[in-house]
Amino acid sequence: MLILVVNAGSSSLKYQLINMEDESVLAKGNCDRIGIDGHVSHKTADGRTVDADCDFPTHTEAFEKLVEVLTTGDAAVIRSMDEISAVGHRIVQGAEVFDRPCMVTPEVIDKIDELRELAPVHNHAHALALRACTAVIPATTPQVVVFDTAFHQTMPPKAYMFGLPYEDYEKLHVRKYGFHGTSHRFVSAALAEAMGRDIKDLKIVSCHLGNGSSITAVQGGKCMDTSMGFTPLDGILMGTRTGAVDPSAVTFVADKHGFTPDEMSQYMNKKSGFLGISGISSDNREITAAAAEGNKRAILASEMLAYQIQKFIGAYTAAMNGVDAVLFTGGIGENSWEVRERVCKNMEFFGIEIDEELNRSTRGKLMKISKPGAKTEVWIVPTNEELLIARDTLALISEK
Repeated sequence: MLILVVNAGSSSLKYQLINMEDESVLAKGNCDRIGIDGHVSHKTADGRTVDADCDFPTHTEAFEKLVEVLTTGDAAVIRSMDEISAVGHRIVQGAEVFDRPCMVTPEVIDKIDELRELAPVHNHAHALALRACTAVIPATTPQVVVFDTAFHQTMPPKAYMFGLPYEDYEKLHVRKYGFHGTSHRFVSAALAEAMGRDIKDLKIVSCHLGNGSSITAVQGGKCMDTSMGFTPLDGILMGTRTGAVDPSAVTFVADKHGFTPDEMSQYMNKKSGFLGISGISSDNREITAAAAEGNKRAILASEMLAYQIQKFIGAYTAAMNGVDAVLFTGGIGENSWEVRERVCKNMEFFGIEIDEELNRSTRGKLMKISKPGAKTEVWIVPTNEELLIARDTLALISEK
C-alpha cells in the first residue's frame, strides 16, 4: 500500500511517497516558489533525481508537476496515481475543532480555511493545497488531514489558558494551542519502545529543537503542557523568533520603532531569535562556530538557548511530579552535541548526567546518551513526522 504524504506551505509543497508494507520512502521532493517562478526537486530511493525550474502560478500546477515526476520520466516510481491508496496532509492549526485526524471533505477544507486567523502563514496554504490535490488526484483516492495541534488538546485548562479576560477565550479563541504535536507524539512513542517501557508509565520532557523549537511535557503518552502558545512564536529562543517576551516590552519596542501590529509581528518572527541576538545568522551551526571562536553575542545566544531549555525541563518536571527521560529531536536536537551538552550540564539535581564522549560522537540516530545508572535517561530520538502522518492515514482509511 502506497501513501503520499503532503506538507504544504504558502509557497511550497513538500511530499514523500511511502510504501506502508515496510515503511520505506520510495521518493520525496519539494515543489517550491509557488506563485513566484517555480522549482521542483525530486529524488527517488535509488538516487534518481529531477531538478528543474517550472511555472507554478498556484498550488494546482505544483500538484500537477508532483504527479508528473512520480509517474513519468527517468525518476518515476509508479505508473499512475491509481497506485496510491491515500494522501495524508499535515495541517498546522486545528484549534479546538480538530482533536484527531479526519477524512477530507469540502466542509473540512472550509473549516481549515476558516482557522486561518490563528495560523495566517499556514492554514490558508493548507486549504489551497487540499483543493488543488482534490482537483488533480483520482476522485476515488481518500485524503486524510493530520493536525499539529491535536496532540496538545489533552492539556488541562490551567495549562492552556492565558491571564486575559475569559471572554477573549470564549469569543476570540485565544489560548495556548502548541505546535510540533506530530513530532512530539512520534518521538515520545519511539522513546517508550526504545526503553522497553509502556508509555502510560512514563514522564517525558520532549525537546524538539530546530529553526523552530518547542518543549513538551508528555505524561502517560499525553501532552500536559508545551512551550509554544497561541502561535509558534512563544516559548524558547529560536532561529528568527523571540520566544517568550514580556508583553509590555513588545508594546514599548513597537511604540519606539513606530511599528504597526503586523510590522511588530514580523520583527519578532523574522528578525529576532538567534539572528537578532548574534547579529550573525539564524542557523545554530553558524552560531556554534562563532561562539567557539569567541564571538560574545554568539556565546550569549547559545547560553540563552540552553538556559531556557533547562528552565522548561525544571518546570515540566515539577508539573509532572517527576521525569523519567529527556529526549532531544529535530535538526538541532539530533545533530548538535554542543546544545545537548550545555542543556544537560549542572542538572544533576534532576538526575540528568550524560556521557559526554558518547554525546559528542552521536548524530542523527536513536541513542541513549545518559550515564549508566543515571536516574533520568537522556536520549536522542530522530523524528519522522511524515511516517506518523502516513500511519495515521492508513489507520483511518482502514476503518472505512
